[in-house]
Amino acid sequence: MRDSKALLLNSDFPALKRVKTDILQLNLGYLCNLSCQHCHVNAGPKRTELMARATMQTALQLAAQVGATTLDLTGGAPELNPDFRWLVTAARQQGLQVIDRCNLTVLLLAGQHGTAAFLAAQQVEITASLPCYLEANVDAQRGKGVFQDSLTALRQLNALGYGQEGTGLVLNLAYNPQGPVLPPPQAALEQAYKQYLQSEFGIRFNRLFTLTNMPIQRFGAVLQAGGEFDRYLALLKHAHQPANLEHVMCRSLLSVDWQGFVYDCDFNQLLELPLAGRRTPIEDLLGQANIPDDIRVADHCYGCTAGQGSSCQGGLA
Repeated sequence: MRDSKALLLNSDFPALKRVKTDILQLNLGYLCNLSCQHCHVNAGPKRTELMARATMQTALQLAAQVGATTLDLTGGAPELNPDFRWLVTAARQQGLQVIDRCNLTVLLLAGQHGTAAFLAAQQVEITASLPCYLEANVDAQRGKGVFQDSLTALRQLNALGYGQEGTGLVLNLAYNPQGPVLPPPQAALEQAYKQYLQSEFGIRFNRLFTLTNMPIQRFGAVLQAGGEFDRYLALLKHAHQPANLEHVMCRSLLSVDWQGFVYDCDFNQLLELPLAGRRTPIEDLLGQANIPDDIRVADHCYGCTAGQGSSCQGGLA
């Protein structure tokens, strides 16, 4: 697979400074039951990297130290980490909001019986990847049958109260484009998703987050193989909106990889651009009065500021 890192480092992206750390994002490992074309962590069924419980315990200590309010769990499929339920329970007991970035189909695996009910009982917010509301597009990007399996999982979550008014169980969906283009306006696409999924399948959800594809890892390699890398990067730069710099997620987030090393965001994590330019294990931050406030930037950062902007919570504008 072609590495895009060297094509991104010579950058004129504006300097960024950290503010208060509100979100601690943990990558629980690269193991996943899917191998999606757009996946920026190159996750899949053959990956074996998984975060250890000791690292999770240290992360919870750090969350308390910096006053974070949210634990954001990602992967791979975070649910496939054997300590996933332990971590969620411990985080909720600590008073943290927990977000599970779920691919939906993982909830249907034989070994995941009861996971959806567990998430509901713990009042975990779910951000579920559904890159389109049309079956052909989803299956082309994620694999044959994934769309129908995703619908089955969404019905299961709706039956538990997710996405339903008055339950407090939040179900968000995440969209990303099919190729090297910017996402459409988030508000309009959210209405289209809601209307179609409700009318055709009776499915409800709370918010739609539109995410820009990052030119790194698997997607970066696809761009290079198709001769599209330079054009896509030029598109991101041309669409850069300075106003989005105020709201990019790295200013209030710390990202921790499966081994326990700390980064400004999970994109920097996959490009091996560590916090403050030094490979810092999470234990080293315990007891520190201040987290380094200079954020590592490169050309991929234009993916977060292009157009309406892009973050883990969707568009910024």
